[in-house]
Amino acid sequence: MNYIVGIDIGTTSTKALLYDLNGKIYAKSNIGYTLHQEQPDMAEEDPNDIFTATLNAIEEVVSKAQLTDGKVVAISWSAQQHSLIALDQDYRPLTRSITWADNRAEKYARQFKENGQGMIVYQHTGLPIHPMGPFYKLLWLRQEHPDVFGKAAYWVGIKEYVIWRYTNVLKEETSMAAATGLLNMKTVDWDDEILKLAGIQRKQLPELVEPTYNIVGIRSEYAKVMGIDDNVHMVMGATDGALSTIGVGALEQGTLAINIGTSAAVRSFVDKPVVDPKARLYCYPIMQGKYLVGGPINNGGIVYNWAHDAIFGPEQETAKLLKRNSYDLLTDIAATVPAGAGGLLFHPYLGGERAPLWDANARGSFFGLNRQHTRAHMARAVLEGIVFNLYMTTISLVEVAGDPKDILVAGGFVQSALGRQIMADVYEHEITIPESYESGCLAAMFLAKMSLGLESDLSGINKYIGKEKKYQPNEENYLAYRELIPIFIRLSRELSSEYGNIAKFQREFPKLYN
Repeated sequence: MNYIVGIDIGTTSTKALLYDLNGKIYAKSNIGYTLHQEQPDMAEEDPNDIFTATLNAIEEVVSKAQLTDGKVVAISWSAQQHSLIALDQDYRPLTRSITWADNRAEKYARQFKENGQGMIVYQHTGLPIHPMGPFYKLLWLRQEHPDVFGKAAYWVGIKEYVIWRYTNVLKEETSMAAATGLLNMKTVDWDDEILKLAGIQRKQLPELVEPTYNIVGIRSEYAKVMGIDDNVHMVMGATDGALSTIGVGALEQGTLAINIGTSAAVRSFVDKPVVDPKARLYCYPIMQGKYLVGGPINNGGIVYNWAHDAIFGPEQETAKLLKRNSYDLLTDIAATVPAGAGGLLFHPYLGGERAPLWDANARGSFFGLNRQHTRAHMARAVLEGIVFNLYMTTISLVEVAGDPKDILVAGGFVQSALGRQIMADVYEHEITIPESYESGCLAAMFLAKMSLGLESDLSGINKYIGKEKKYQPNEENYLAYRELIPIFIRLSRELSSEYGNIAKFQREFPKLYN
């Protein structure tokens, strides 16, 4: 029997799943690494730490499965978008991997927004005007780190670097290239006008290939560590956003895919480029005839992690005594108060925000606190605030792509009954939760099957997704949310004028955090 590893390079960890050719999972691994944040707005990772994590994750799933009746024939990749690494002439990193969460290019994104050039970049590439984009990171590096910028022979993302480490081949597939803000979304080629604005040349970028492109053979020393043959097929794969959407079966226009993991996103496939007049949404070519339009959101499950650690420390000890998961206990506490959290609103902008605000200076806040509110209200308000923010982004998506017929939701947030019900109630729509939890790894596996000639098109993914569960909105709950969501939206606009001022204060007085 033959096997495929689907692997996802995430922001905080790398996940690997070992599948047989029928989609059955034989083993899983999750290896974490450090997100370096030594200064305000920094969010970097060591590319060599990530490479080692991928090596260890693959070795672990192969070892766990104890393969005696076949071999791993392919490794296929999903990865975080918008990372940037400078390499020297010998492909050695000159920088860490500067991640999507790094906001140090905020000044340059703001300048491009104010002078109108940001809209030109958006109309060419589909990249919103935000420091997450490698295009804006390049402007920042050119101006503030000219020594590094001048030494760089190549510019790549984390997936391209890792695959190069295994194969000595430097390529970049369409979906990852699209997320750089350097790819023309209509010609699906590097955009010479945009490259000139960034101050780089084509020869500094990898050759473009399709997501199903595969490289046969990896370095023998790594194959030995992983316990696989060195003639394995290394399949390029795609971005985590594209594969998460494919992996839940949201393949047609009119199907909305929502994922709430550490971050979050609302996405839909369309068959041609879509430009939002307000540049609130990205639009990236993925594969032939498939464009992904949507909004990426910084503040998903990571916000609930913050509430868990910062507000509910004592409950963690209680959970240990009860031998329960402390996050489950926190969700139970949140469920003790009705929908709407007694009129307590939470804006979840703890790490700036991409969609729907596109403001790296955005900050979080509770609004409406009174003496009757308890920590249970705060816990529920945090959960609701995450979903309200997603809903704001969905409003923008509906404007350009039409009303959704189906809503598919995946990610850790909807593993709880309360999370699922809040989603259905806020959207006032039936939501579907696919059985496949790791949708990105599943879709990466499926792309490998396409690459190997074992599947003909994306529609075949549906047979691997498994059972689906559907959840209905509760009228009493959604009537409360109808009243609160407009307040949430208006308030986010009112506060926006002060986000820059409070962010400036926090940058100038970082010691106040200690």
